[in-house]
Amino acid sequence: MATTTAAARREQAKDEYDAYLANCPSRQLLDMIGNKWVGLVLAGLESGPRRHSELARQIAGVSQKMLTKTLRELERDGLVTRTVTASVPVRVDYDLTDLGRDLQSVVRPLKDWAEAHMGEILDHRQTTARSGLKSA
Repeated sequence: MATTTAAARREQAKDEYDAYLANCPSRQLLDMIGNKWVGLVLAGLESGPRRHSELARQIAGVSQKMLTKTLRELERDGLVTRTVTASVPVRVDYDLTDLGRDLQSVVRPLKDWAEAHMGEILDHRQTTARSGLKSA
């Protein structure tokens, strides 16, 4: 029986991932990426390391609990690093990893698109509401 390296196993698995299949792990990743807070945190870290409080001020409406949860998930998946600096008080900075920067380059255009086209979307929603069509 031939022994395969971890890199070879990852490459083989990559060929087998299919998000259309119910049990494919890529679905969990897509669920996580589709979370609004994930996209906003990735965009918030685009310019470099940030503290939790800086991100919380930048991302209006995110609770401390949700921001912490999001940052932990991003760290778990290797998209964000958490650096603790011994000082008084302790300083904790979050930054994108190379993998996180790669994902951020995909997510940022979606945020930009939403901002650029929101007026059109609101117009369509208003037209739909006036015509009596109900949203799902």
